Amino acid sequence: MNNTPLLSAVDLLKTFRVSGQNHSSRTLTALDLVTLHLSAGETLGIAGESGCGKSTLAKVMAGLLVPDAGSVLYNGTLLSQLEQNDKITFRRKTQMIFQDPFSSLNPRMRIGDSISEPLKIAGIPSLQQREEVSRIMAAVGLPGDAVNRFPDEFSGGQRQRIGIARALAAYPDILIADEPVSSLDISIQAQIINILLQMKIEFKLSMMIVSHNLLVLRHICDRIIIMYLGAVVECGPASELFNRCRHPYTEALLASIPGLNPASTPKVELLRDDLPSALSIPPGCRFHTRCRHAVELCRREVPKTIEYASGHTAACHLSGSLYG
Repeated sequence: MNNTPLLSAVDLLKTFRVSGQNHSSRTLTALDLVTLHLSAGETLGIAGESGCGKSTLAKVMAGLLVPDAGSVLYNGTLLSQLEQNDKITFRRKTQMIFQDPFSSLNPRMRIGDSISEPLKIAGIPSLQQREEVSRIMAAVGLPGDAVNRFPDEFSGGQRQRIGIARALAAYPDILIADEPVSSLDISIQAQIINILLQMKIEFKLSMMIVSHNLLVLRHICDRIIIMYLGAVVECGPASELFNRCRHPYTEALLASIPGLNPASTPKVELLRDDLPSALSIPPGCRFHTRCRHAVELCRREVPKTIEYASGHTAACHLSGSLYG
């Protein structure tokens, strides 16, 4: 049995130069030694506040951004060492759905042409292209006459369906979705989530879903990674993370979800203060400036990642004493 992850990352570092006053510049650390893996058939969630590096991570894993250091591996092979044909295969087999579907669609291109573009690149005959486009559009709930319409003629939910259809047209193994429902109404969110679940089964997909909405991730994901200021602070099976989290940041995120915990549950203090700037990450544990449990050790030393049962990991000096 092959236990090699379909897609993995080791010690990813990604920074950006940010212009300041008087022509000066500073370094923003978007990803700081991030390690993760996506197994075949798995759905992995990436959660955290805005500015924690989730979208940057998604783009690096999809090969759209190159890390400053660290490695991304596809089927155990470094992306940087893939042969040209294998790179083309990776690009086809790894597709991304963006948060804003309208900006990712060519406003001058009819929807049918946008969806069929991956099929053209793959050299599929025209007749088969039309048949495949019709089948995929029906699968995501788009009407047949949508092929001749333009992006501005659709609602936000319909555009997201178009984005999903275009990604599926390449028959990928991996689907990476960056906040796929964040800009949609609640009822439309449920429809898109159900489509993703159905497409996972029909197309035998492995998925990476980026979202700030932990309830969405609990519904759709096998495992969830919690990010804070560019680093992974906790990772575990979705059900276990909700039932027995092991990091104060995760605890605060869960406590902020309305109606999640019964009234009898002891009240957990919500996140205090704003997220620090990624231009100046606090020393020691990067969460200590907002953590109600922080002690001097937290301010001084970076915590090691400790593995608990069921592959549940957390990077916290106090995890053992806080959560048993």
